[in-house]
Amino acid sequence: MDLPVMPPVKPMLAKSVKKIPPGMQYEAKWDGFRALVHRDGSELFIGSRTGKPLVRYFPELAEAFTDRLPERCVIDGEIVIEHDGRLDFDRLTERIHPAASRVRMLAETTPARFIAFDLLALGDESFLDTPLTERRAVLESALTGVEPPVHLAPATTDVTVAEHWFEQYEGAGLDGVIAKPLDLPYRPDARLMYKIKHERTADVVVAGYRLHKSGPVVGSLLLGLYDDGGALQHVGVCAAFTAKRRAELVGELEPLRMDPPDGHPWAAWADEAAHESSRLPGAQSRWTGKKDLSWVALRPERVCEVGYDHMEGDRFRHTAQFKRWRPDRTPESCGYAQLEEPVSYDLGAILS
Repeated sequence: MDLPVMPPVKPMLAKSVKKIPPGMQYEAKWDGFRALVHRDGSELFIGSRTGKPLVRYFPELAEAFTDRLPERCVIDGEIVIEHDGRLDFDRLTERIHPAASRVRMLAETTPARFIAFDLLALGDESFLDTPLTERRAVLESALTGVEPPVHLAPATTDVTVAEHWFEQYEGAGLDGVIAKPLDLPYRPDARLMYKIKHERTADVVVAGYRLHKSGPVVGSLLLGLYDDGGALQHVGVCAAFTAKRRAELVGELEPLRMDPPDGHPWAAWADEAAHESSRLPGAQSRWTGKKDLSWVALRPERVCEVGYDHMEGDRFRHTAQFKRWRPDRTPESCGYAQLEEPVSYDLGAILS
């Protein structure tokens, strides 16, 4: 491979802001795997956000890139999977599997799509120093008439349209809007774009914690919500505490500690089969193939309010933010009914 921009390359990133800023190019924020595609004739490299090779996990896309992308190019985009008219991140993570036969089967039953939204190189020319508006024009020209599973991401400079996308597209599984300065060059691994995501709160049960990598202090709180059947389901974690607060939390939560965790709602977490019927902490990581054993069980008696952006099925898609303790709430009152559900929106209408 001999391209003007060689792999691995870390993608340009975005920092969070509260409101959609004016005077920029706007795109929907896709909820998938960020991917940089390098193609030089028959040679192909698909790199993740961290540079991890992804070709083996998405053979159907590797074939499509050879057929549909320019002969020599470097394109930034997002790998997504659609299910029932919306993005499905859980099905996407299933692709990170060590068995090639499993990956091939999933490629046929739940094929992935690639949403292209930036251009780093075309032919023998690098576009890293080219302003965004020019890069976008070249990308649109290069992908004229492109067919699924490769798509050109919709973009606009109309902030009113961006606000409309922000309100409606969440119903298709997208999680906000990206704003890009019009004269922005492409700067790998720099947070020069802006992301605007939905903000919501929920009252959740604290039923355990994981230790921080720095030592015997709290790294993250394990959160639960009661389902309609009365079972406490693990829905995610909240983190981002200061070092001082991490140490304080150990003492605060010590009276609730269950050691051994007999009778805890998630006591069966070490049994792999139990994860098939309930959402429990300690599930196997598809990236590392290892289990996280370092969590401390707590009696599920304390409630806290957390901030979150959106749900992926029955869990928080991203790490939640601790807001405050809620001594006025009982754990049993913390169920899924409190969560706001976005109005459904057909992903096909966006991709078309």
